[in-house]
Amino acid sequence: MVGLKHLLRQFSGALVVLWVAACATAPPPTIIGPAPATPPPLPPAAAPSLPAPALTSPRPAPSPDARLSPADAETRATYTLTAFSALPGISLTDWSAVWPAFLNSCSAVARRDAWRDVCAQTLAVDARNPNAVRDFFATRFDVYGIGTRQADGDNRSDARASRGGLVTGYYEPLLRGSRVRSAKYPVPLYRVPDDLIVVDLASVYPELSNMRLRGKLQGRRIVPYPTRGEITSANALTGHELLWVDDSIDAFFLQIQGSGRVQFNDGSTVRVGYADQNGHPYRSLGRWLVEQGQLTLDQASMQGIKAWARRNPARLKEALDQNASYVFFRELPLGNATAGPLGALGVPLTAGYSVAADARFVPLGAPVVLATTDPDSKAPLVRPMVAQDTGGAIRGPLRFDFFWGFGAAAGERAGRQRYETSAWVLVPKGTTPESLLIKV
Repeated sequence: MVGLKHLLRQFSGALVVLWVAACATAPPPTIIGPAPATPPPLPPAAAPSLPAPALTSPRPAPSPDARLSPADAETRATYTLTAFSALPGISLTDWSAVWPAFLNSCSAVARRDAWRDVCAQTLAVDARNPNAVRDFFATRFDVYGIGTRQADGDNRSDARASRGGLVTGYYEPLLRGSRVRSAKYPVPLYRVPDDLIVVDLASVYPELSNMRLRGKLQGRRIVPYPTRGEITSANALTGHELLWVDDSIDAFFLQIQGSGRVQFNDGSTVRVGYADQNGHPYRSLGRWLVEQGQLTLDQASMQGIKAWARRNPARLKEALDQNASYVFFRELPLGNATAGPLGALGVPLTAGYSVAADARFVPLGAPVVLATTDPDSKAPLVRPMVAQDTGGAIRGPLRFDFFWGFGAAAGERAGRQRYETSAWVLVPKGTTPESLLIKV
């Protein structure tokens, strides 16, 4: 065991130890976005409670405890039972609009004991009647406010403290590309390389069941896989190109989003989705640019970073290489062009009503009510959503990523969204949030 611990310490700066329970679809935008100086008042939040792991995801998953910030490592969730009537005001339109997303979740979780009955009962609901949809959630679910507490016993689950959450946004971008390299399409998207090794230690060390190592063989030793800079500088993955696209910054943000679409010259389009990652932790490009004095905090949105890249082409590779993490993709058929990409739950995401959460604290498939701020109007936004995805930057009980859909307009919203939030999770009556967190 001593040798194993030494190995884990040796790799802690380069090999990814992924939570088996983590984020789906590639990483949500973990860039720094503009935050309001004084967030708009939010409706009173009920108190909340708990932790645990849950599913693998299509997006780069969160890194291990070893990579948590001191504050994150000490944070625990609290869940406080709350009356449905105590939720902040939600329009009947939103209860109806979240219904398709919830039915998608049922297609993934209905075989589990806790969800079987409540998903079967959806068949009796008239989806055309907004009151019937709202009554379904009101009568068949218990509501728990989500809060946090520190390991030192400081319980911060009161209404004021539960506002301390953060919600950002992500979307499905459209890139222009080709199946062959050309002067117009010089930037590769790579498939999973043959030499990437994923080590699952659970069968030998059950206490490490939530961790995986990624690396490559060098003789008889597993060494860290090349970083982003090493991959792009040495053309180390020649022969593993999946597609070619026209813009390196768009390719970078595709890795952050975790999935997207690529359109060819003939007008045909394919989807690409997260397949794996090189094992290095994600580092925010926006944060680095702020630290370097290149951008102010309120400029470090996706739009601001792209504008900086256009002004500073000579420094772009240096900037991108600050994020050692590198995402590999797989090609998927476009399928239903109006449906979103698959999230960590394995179901298509619904624009405006799917959210990425930390699956250690929020059960995937469960409805979640967020009370936050609309990135367009800056007005209070209260909406029921469904936790169907995860993300590399989505760490903690009150950290969420709002899926805005496909295309440029969705990207504009996602890039501007970085606001405080309160949150409540709905679970089938007779269960608790803790009981629905999937142990692996």
